[in-house]
This record gives sequence, C-alpha cells and structure tokens, in this order.
Amino acid sequence: MWRDWGLDGLTGCKLIISAGDTISTVPIVPTVLIVFDPAPPVGAFMSIPAYNVLFLCTRNSARSIIAEALLNHSAGTRFKAFSAGSYPSGRVDPYAIEQLRIGGIAVDGLRSKSWNEFAAPSAPEMHFIFTVCDGAAQESCPIWPGQPITAHWGVPDPAQAKGSEEVIRRAFLNAYALLSRRIGLFTSLKLEALGRLALRERLTSIGSTTL
Repeated sequence: MWRDWGLDGLTGCKLIISAGDTISTVPIVPTVLIVFDPAPPVGAFMSIPAYNVLFLCTRNSARSIIAEALLNHSAGTRFKAFSAGSYPSGRVDPYAIEQLRIGGIAVDGLRSKSWNEFAAPSAPEMHFIFTVCDGAAQESCPIWPGQPITAHWGVPDPAQAKGSEEVIRRAFLNAYALLSRRIGLFTSLKLEALGRLALRERLTSIGSTTL
C-alpha cells in the first residue's frame, strides 16, 4: 500500500491511497482556525499618544496650579496638564510655588488664567477635566471642544488657612499630598481598557480618596 497527496478543485486537497490494483481517493476538507483579538469594552476610551487634562478652580492660584504642575512632572509624555479658573486671581499663590519647589517640581510657566482660554476654537482639545474646588464644580462651565470626561476632585482650599506660617504651610502640604495621591491613582489607570462609563466611575471614586 502507498499513499500520496493530490489537489482537488473542490476541497483543495485529497489523499490518494493505493492497495494492490485498487486506487481510491479520500477528500480532505481543510480546517481553518480563526483567532479573534479580544474585543475592547463597549464604548472604550480612545487610545492616543497623549491625553490633555484641565484642572479647574475658581481663582486658579493654588490647588489647580499644584495639580497641573504635579501631573506634568509625573506623567512623562502620556499626559499634558493645564489649569484655569472661572474668576482667576491673576497671580499664583507664593505658598503654592514654595511647596512645588520643595517637592522638586518645576514651576516655570505657571500662571493664573481664565478657563475661557480653553473654550476657544484654537484651544487644545481636552480629554479630561477635573474641578478641584466646590465653587468651580457648581458654576456653569463653558462648552468645551470635544467630549471630555469630567469629575470632581474637591480639595480643601489651603489659601483659606489662618494662623502661623507653619499652619499655612501645613495646609499647602496637605493639598499637595492629596492631589499627588489622586494623580498617582489616575495615571495608573489603563484608560484604553475602560469604557467611558466605567472610566467616569473610577475618576469619581478617585475624587473621594483621602490621605
């Protein structure tokens, strides 16, 4: 007995078997294994080279400034942070600058500015917007270009601290530490693996994190 392979126009191949003077063919139907990549969650968040993040506060002088500087310092090229205020003071609180420098965070280019800058057609499109004070969270915001995911990350206002230099510096340190913790949780998220609803829930949960 001998065996050989041949081609068949219908099935693509056949096995030829010879036993003495008898030759028979056995059609072989090819089996195709199709492997699909796992589907992303329904409504999965976009995957882009860098995500723009805007931190909002009423005066844009302390908390939102600290958050902007912290995220830009820790996120590498994955995120680009900005900050703004509904009624900007026009100056950055010197205690905020001091605390950032103590933490080894660059302060060049930080300035107090209106959130209207980021509602303009020429403004960078935001992917995330976080309010860090209750006042900004309750105000009517501009219409932001795109569809940013928003969350409230309320932080006690260190600029309202009263008392000695030590008390005031402690208030700024607490705000810095709380924002640093929340930003660390945010940057550890696998954004591309989460749907928008799940992502918003995670961000809201981060906003309730305490020290």
